[in-house]
Amino acid sequence: MADAPIASDLPVAVESLDAAPGFDAVDDGEDEDTVAPADLSAEPGPIAEADVEDDAGSGPLPDLPADRFGDRELSWLAFNQRVLELAEDPNLPLLERVRFLAIFASNLDEFFMVRVAGLKRRIATGLAVTAASGLSPRQVLEAIAARAHDLTARHAAVFSEAIQPALAAEGITLVRIDQLAEGEQDRLHKFFRKQIFPVLTPLAVDPSHPFPYISGLSLNLAIVVRNPSSGKEHFARVKVPEGLPRFIAVDASGKPRRPGDEPDAQEGPTSFVPLEDVIARHLDYLFPGMEVVEHHTFRVTRNEDMEVEEDDAENLLAALEKELLRRRFGPPVRLEVTPDITPNVRKLLTRELGVVEHEVYELPAPLDLTGLNQIANLDRPALAYPKFVPVTARGLARVESATPTDFFAAIRSGDVLLHHPYDSFSTSVQQFLAQAAADPQVLAIKQTLYRTSGDSPIVDALIDAAEAGKQVLAIVEIKARFDEQANISWGRKLEEAGVHVVYGLVGLKTHCKLSLVVRTEPDGLRRYCHVGTGNYHPKTARLYEDLGVLTCDPEVAQDMTRLFNQLSGYAPRSRYRRLLVAPQAIRPGLIARIEREIENHRAGLPAWVKIKVNSIVDEATIDAMYRASQAGVPVDLVVRGICAVRAGVPGLSENIRVRSILGRFLEHARVFAFANATGETPEVFIGSADLMHRNLDRRVEVLVRITRPDHIGELVDLLEFSAAETTSSWHLGPDGVWTRHSVGPDGEPLADLQETMMAAARRRVAASR
Repeated sequence: MADAPIASDLPVAVESLDAAPGFDAVDDGEDEDTVAPADLSAEPGPIAEADVEDDAGSGPLPDLPADRFGDRELSWLAFNQRVLELAEDPNLPLLERVRFLAIFASNLDEFFMVRVAGLKRRIATGLAVTAASGLSPRQVLEAIAARAHDLTARHAAVFSEAIQPALAAEGITLVRIDQLAEGEQDRLHKFFRKQIFPVLTPLAVDPSHPFPYISGLSLNLAIVVRNPSSGKEHFARVKVPEGLPRFIAVDASGKPRRPGDEPDAQEGPTSFVPLEDVIARHLDYLFPGMEVVEHHTFRVTRNEDMEVEEDDAENLLAALEKELLRRRFGPPVRLEVTPDITPNVRKLLTRELGVVEHEVYELPAPLDLTGLNQIANLDRPALAYPKFVPVTARGLARVESATPTDFFAAIRSGDVLLHHPYDSFSTSVQQFLAQAAADPQVLAIKQTLYRTSGDSPIVDALIDAAEAGKQVLAIVEIKARFDEQANISWGRKLEEAGVHVVYGLVGLKTHCKLSLVVRTEPDGLRRYCHVGTGNYHPKTARLYEDLGVLTCDPEVAQDMTRLFNQLSGYAPRSRYRRLLVAPQAIRPGLIARIEREIENHRAGLPAWVKIKVNSIVDEATIDAMYRASQAGVPVDLVVRGICAVRAGVPGLSENIRVRSILGRFLEHARVFAFANATGETPEVFIGSADLMHRNLDRRVEVLVRITRPDHIGELVDLLEFSAAETTSSWHLGPDGVWTRHSVGPDGEPLADLQETMMAAARRRVAASR
């Protein structure tokens, strides 16, 4: 949401271009040959189509070893460890460390719900195969269990030994109810009766009451009560209500807070009591006449990945809604318990839930630290990151002070490169679509939607356009994990307003980020386009780092018109000039460009490859990078999350550097850059695709080639700065271990990429005044 720095804004990370030195889904989808709707390859461009199809390599190179790939699942756990290391960093603001603890916990929940659950399912059905890393499915599952147990124990220790004391020093204490003063406990007792007790539902277990269904990620109390008359003991369960705050705040006066209320920054010390602790103290209200023998908290994680047989589903929407209902009843994959649980209760839970011992995680109370977001959101500015206000993008700012932003005039004057959140999403993409909806000269708007907010101004703009009589098409991906129900809801809202809604393609997720506006102008129809790396989601656009380009270039416009026609109708012969489109053309297109760098290097020309993505798993692309490294081509990779590349291995990848940057914003942009010494400028693409099987084989993804020399230089500088030795990041070693490098040899902090970008944005605003 602020302006991205141009080349001169960034510190020099490496020498000139010619002398460059040497942070989702189960991969078991449909076969590409049977589900791909059309040939999505690109027309001849900087690389001829014949070259795009030939990814076999160029010239003899050493054989590649069998153990050349890291394991995907273990690499993901390494990524979450990097998140945990941010929570451990005493140099970060305290509440941001709390937030990273919550992010770690939320990440791990999803990993178990999807990746572990999918692996278990494939093992159970006999469909699991040996991973590219060489590990068998059971070896992977065992390694996950060992690593996850270590990380969760470390996570709990960071919370109890570092974060809790630091919060207490700032007047924010997380306490058990019996640690409160007697008067505070009395007030909390009244709060329980009025605000909590009416919501609770105790469930008994006996011959007439079977063991209750335990919903995924719910926090529960396992309770043993005794009938004083018969002396017989009974088991019961109480679910901790999800609609109440995870922690009950008790202010300095001893007054508990109503659900949803938060203490103000000026109100002094505040204590927070876990909700389950308050409930446990008042179990006699739930079981009057019974003796409470023992109680323990536990939490269950279930398989929440979905399988929809699209080829057999007459109506994809109906099939997905049915599967969403089934998701609630997926088999358990993890049980979290506290150390005080008795052997009998633990045995009962494992038996009834059907989990085995390595799936039981014993952690200190409180369980479910995703609830720490409530603490991280406290209004304590001194304990959080300094506020950053995104700025209007360069290229749009110069028309901002004229009559209300004329986006069409700005785009006609030249492509506009956007770098969120430094460039404001609301004053760029959001206003572009709002203006298009209101402009009587606009005839049609075509839009892909993968994830967006429930009150999205993007959806509102599409509805306004349809109600104004414009032709509006929305390609809605209802298979976006964990946003399926929301996407169904606003997909129907769009339909009711007269928008033509297409729910993706059978067998493929539509993951590309595209917007096309058709406008009538004095010289005829002109098409305005936006291609991005991130979702049309105004809220996450303030937190995710992404790139985009606004253009009216005729080649991009024609490419996007063909692609939208293919997504909404039948266009099996569609071909593209400035776009690379998966599932057919991205993998071979990138491999062909890597092979070109090898040939250029052998011819004595400058050669390099620089890539920034969320994840790299695709073996064919990795092998191409290994071949480039063996040939002497420098390869720089900036990977936030999963990385199956083994970097710096002699004879294999000594010319490959892998870096990972995590911080205030989630690094989400995908950039692919090649020296292209035989061309006029380096060749640079941005787009929606990561280097994973799902992106390259089972999704509609788009990369767009950037053509303005200043934009190319800006993006290459960004990649170089990200990978530089002087920039704070994690480095991947030959042993597969990530090591954080945040301090230089002189003991001074290394440059922070995101701080540098924010500072550059602020300087541009100051210079324009």
